[in-house]
Amino acid sequence: MAGGFGSRFWPICRDSSPKQFIDILGNGRSMLQTTFARFERVCPRENIIIVTHRMYEDQVRQQIGGLLPHQVLGEPTRRNTAPCVAYAAAVIEELNPEANVIVTPSDHAIFGEDRYVQDIEQALELTSRDGCIVTLGVRPTTPNAQYGYIQFKEEPVSDNAHNLHRVVTFTEKPPVEMARQFIATGEFFWNTGVYVWSLKTLRRAYEHYLPDVARSFFGLGIGSSPAEVEEVYSLSETISVDFGIMEHADDVYVLEAAFGWSDIESWDSLYGISRRDTSGNGVVMGHAFLYDVKDTVVHVPQNRTVVLQGLEGYIVAADKDTILVCRRSEEDRIAKFVSDVELYNLKEKQEKVKS
Repeated sequence: MAGGFGSRFWPICRDSSPKQFIDILGNGRSMLQTTFARFERVCPRENIIIVTHRMYEDQVRQQIGGLLPHQVLGEPTRRNTAPCVAYAAAVIEELNPEANVIVTPSDHAIFGEDRYVQDIEQALELTSRDGCIVTLGVRPTTPNAQYGYIQFKEEPVSDNAHNLHRVVTFTEKPPVEMARQFIATGEFFWNTGVYVWSLKTLRRAYEHYLPDVARSFFGLGIGSSPAEVEEVYSLSETISVDFGIMEHADDVYVLEAAFGWSDIESWDSLYGISRRDTSGNGVVMGHAFLYDVKDTVVHVPQNRTVVLQGLEGYIVAADKDTILVCRRSEEDRIAKFVSDVELYNLKEKQEKVKS
């Protein structure tokens, strides 16, 4: 799934080039490229399908070369994850009705890819054999209100699968206080948004819990025209897989992840996973000379040098033409900053037209 905006990482991310197409981690590859390479270890590259917004189809093909036409599915409008997954599933069904399907976001950070692949392969073995749904969960470390939470039965399913538990409930983005209570019980994982199921199980779940979505989207296929896809999306409800299916489905299991994971949903979360110096600074990208600087995250173009003095607890981020300097504790104000900049740019264009 590669259709999100990712505007919280302004200015390096814009509507025209959101988070999944950016080298957020400073490893020389975009989040999409990193995710694609990870799944080439799981299945043949021709089995990987990327669902994105139509405006990003060219970017996907530029970043991942040699994709077949059906490997990039363009959504005409955003309807959350349930329609997105159903569209991909309809195409997969045409290619291989016996397939197992892994649903994953394209813009999450994974630490320990060998363990990740092992967990995915364990989940695939379960779903191909038992017809269940398996999701991957991570032990929470903080009461993050931006994550989904999975309550699980503490006892493992079996002695042979000590990391596998039956799911009790899903809760999408609870308030901080509720998240804190969840963590205190020791009965909750963070929801990574990775789901593994056989195509037959997936389709049955849609037909049972989201019958209107199933009827519309499972009529699509590789040969569907843009107009046909647009009509289906225009009539579809906007709903997530979590809310539409997972919160209601039976026979759902959560596999406790053996790898490190982050949604990287904000500058502060990027700071949290960055490699930091003895003063707590994380220079993710760029050349930085730091003087009396503490607990600050820096992300500037690789060929750019930045000199900072006297900052503590800041975000310093730049693209080719915009620089952001903001307190980490106040990054929720970035949306206001973006609005002000866009308004200024609009006025500048209007003034030029008048003159």
